[in-house]
Amino acid sequence: MSIFGSDKLKGKKIAIVATDGFEQSELEEPKKYLEGEGAETHVISLKSGSIKGWDEKDWGNKVDVDKTIDEVSVADYDALVLPGGQMNPDVLRTEQKVVDFAAEFMRSGKVVAAICHGPWTLIETGLLRGHKVTSWPSLQTDLKNAGAHWEDSEVVVDKGLITSRNPSDLPAFNKKIVEEILEGQHAPRS
Repeated sequence: MSIFGSDKLKGKKIAIVATDGFEQSELEEPKKYLEGEGAETHVISLKSGSIKGWDEKDWGNKVDVDKTIDEVSVADYDALVLPGGQMNPDVLRTEQKVVDFAAEFMRSGKVVAAICHGPWTLIETGLLRGHKVTSWPSLQTDLKNAGAHWEDSEVVVDKGLITSRNPSDLPAFNKKIVEEILEGQHAPRS
């Protein structure tokens, strides 16, 4: 056990999929929290090198990319985290390899966590129908049109699908990711 955290998630691997324009705190805080619980995280993007965050009103820090979307398989991971920020998911949802990766996660029953605008990518999977979700308020209509049941709550969990609204919800979001991973695999979502 680490003096800085726990080993609750030791042996678990988490995929964090993002590109330029991700909301800084929505990538960095879950990454740090999950690593503090013993998980191994990989930042996965469209290109190698680094990606640049958005920090509320301006460009933020760069984050190193561990793997590109071409180099990964859902079988290698226990959970998927999709940070928000307006630019990041708007680009990701147009990339078929990212949509396919997210769809395979949804069908697998493994934990899928999306915050703020992150659920935009999940809409493209066509697998949200009937699921309870939340998001940044402006996605409410998009999610309802995708067949999801939207609610205004800091965190919503539906069979291992975790969603939150914004950076102020990160403590509840992070805690639920850990809880759901420890609970184990859920029934496939279709």
